[in-house]
Amino acid sequence: MRVWKQWTDECRTTRKSGSGPRNVTSARDDRHLVRMARTDRTASSRQLAALWSIATGVSLCASSIRRRLLQCGLRARTPLYRIPLTHDHRRLRLQWANQHRDWRADWQHVVFSDESRFNLWYHDGRIRVRRYAGERHLPECIIERHSGRTPGVMVWGAIAYHRRSQLLRIVGNLNSNRYIREVLQPEAVPFLQSLPGAVFQQDNARPHTARIVKSFFAAQQVQLLPWPACCPDMSPIEHVWDVIGRRLARDPRPVASADELWLTTGVIYVEKKGFEKTDISFTSSRNKTLLPVVRMVLFDYGKTLKAEMLSA
Repeated sequence: MRVWKQWTDECRTTRKSGSGPRNVTSARDDRHLVRMARTDRTASSRQLAALWSIATGVSLCASSIRRRLLQCGLRARTPLYRIPLTHDHRRLRLQWANQHRDWRADWQHVVFSDESRFNLWYHDGRIRVRRYAGERHLPECIIERHSGRTPGVMVWGAIAYHRRSQLLRIVGNLNSNRYIREVLQPEAVPFLQSLPGAVFQQDNARPHTARIVKSFFAAQQVQLLPWPACCPDMSPIEHVWDVIGRRLARDPRPVASADELWLTTGVIYVEKKGFEKTDISFTSSRNKTLLPVVRMVLFDYGKTLKAEMLSA
């Protein structure tokens, strides 16, 4: 009724300027809050309220701080995670990129391999439940958290330009002897021998770089692609694991056991849905579709890494 009366009397529905409670902070205070929030990007609104009280001697509630920061365009979001890289890591990444920046058809001969683990239960640590006051202990408002290691499956796979290997399940810890006996001999080497001129890529995990493994590669005449340390983001097979993980997370009927998880993972891996052939770039973090391998377009990758080094 109040809005209707205002419309009939004054031909408007908006509030008068200056109406409502006054802000407890001035424009200068708001700029100070923004500087504090940008100084420590991970500080919560409660932490900022405590810092504000120490700096000014005036108490300010956390909700007021959240509103001021929202008005200034600062919104709490999930951070982007990355592997910590030393200066040597960055230098070797740039060196590798410069050495391979002119490759085109060469990438068709590369076989990318990797292990990945898929857990039986997955969440990102930011799950919320909607409940009324007093419903905190309702069973449907409680999420179980396991104190031990989450059950799951470890898998190994490899992808080439037109093909992919079989997906292998790895039970327990993988050492160099098991890597040769359970991965390289039964699957990796026959897969490489079926591809003329194949070059094998693997990361620098200890089971991959042990002396016995190097001797095995030499005896089998396997050509290896040199790979810099701490570079999982540069391997296109990571996109395959990403697609599988997303499909598992979207499954409306969660798997109930590790064996069922293994079967579901294998089905997703062998089917074509979600792995359409498409051009991707090593530097693209948004393009998550992959294929049984990659026309890799390095789009001046050296300059990209150089910019990354300068921004770090």
